[in-house]
Amino acid sequence: MCQPVRIAVLGSINRDLVIQCVTLPRPGETIIAESMQEFHGGKGANQAVAAARLGAEVAMIGRVGDDAFANILVGNLSREGVDTRYIRRQSDCPSGLAIVSVDRGGENAIMVVPGANSQVTARDAENAADMIADADVLLVQLEVATEAVVAALTIAKQHGVRTVLDPAPMVTNPPDALLQVDWICPNRTEAGALLGRDILSVEDACRAARDLCDRGVENAVVTLGSSGAVWSNGEQAEHTPACRVDVVDTTAAGDAFAAALAMACVETDSTSQVI
Repeated sequence: MCQPVRIAVLGSINRDLVIQCVTLPRPGETIIAESMQEFHGGKGANQAVAAARLGAEVAMIGRVGDDAFANILVGNLSREGVDTRYIRRQSDCPSGLAIVSVDRGGENAIMVVPGANSQVTARDAENAADMIADADVLLVQLEVATEAVVAALTIAKQHGVRTVLDPAPMVTNPPDALLQVDWICPNRTEAGALLGRDILSVEDACRAARDLCDRGVENAVVTLGSSGAVWSNGEQAEHTPACRVDVVDTTAAGDAFAAALAMACVETDSTSQVI
């Protein structure tokens, strides 16, 4: 029987509070909301759960507070089959929290309190070095400190572990060390931020993917929503149209894609077939 893909994920862990209201409050205004729902969130945690649901053996590196949300967040990851031994509890700050207000028209306002996520450092990656070295692939994002991400990538590279970067939230002028990865998967907005220009078409995306490879990336995927995605290894570029589906909710679609990409880059020998 084939062994499951082993994925190490370093990233954020949040609790999301989503408040439904008729209209968003104006400055100084108090309104009565219609409902409130709680969800598990954070790009790192989302990707870890997605990979576990795809059948991977996943370990999560990150931090939570020493509060009630921490128990809920870590408990959920454990139930999803994610190894939580490398999640550290931070006693002097709360767990990460996102408060999302959504009106009946779909407009939203979001506030994020990074909390313990802001305390993730290179030491967290170093403490998990043996686990990273034993993984098939390392999956990282940018909701924790860049120094922690670079440290994890460095460890992975030293041990021949594949690396996948989801460069979100978007950044401008990233350090070169951040782009020395096997795979990068920005959406068109994030790719534009990385390169300092707008990505308006499939052709623009193909050029962007090639240019990211020129900056050190081995394989670049630029996602285009309903228009699919493009892939390049610097020498060639290909466009893959999106499959036709009935869209229910696009929330965390990018996280699901990143997790699937991390799985696929291990499971297939043909890089052009990964997408």
